[in-house]
Amino acid sequence: MADQCYWVYILHCENDTYYTGYTNDINKRYQSHLDGTGRCKYTRSFKPLRIAQCWKINGDKAFSMKIERMIKKSSRAEKEKYIANPESLSSDPRVTKGVATYLCPIPV
Repeated sequence: MADQCYWVYILHCENDTYYTGYTNDINKRYQSHLDGTGRCKYTRSFKPLRIAQCWKINGDKAFSMKIERMIKKSSRAEKEKYIANPESLSSDPRVTKGVATYLCPIPV
């Protein structure tokens, strides 16, 4: 599908780690992480505090998975750079900084 879009996201979890994933519905997927449903064992153990950053990927699923894999292989410092400067993730025009409509809890 040419008009299909996916989301690649980084969650900040309660154990101060980052979890990276991809989905075609960011709000539904984030809620499943919060609820502990779905297939993600990691966020069942370490609940997400917020969506640290997300990107909208216009294109196919394979490209989204490639971006996700790149982030997962990145060091914590690189992930923090992507979070602080989301445009640094990719210069590919299919990747844009996303704005998740989900109201994410912000840690105090």
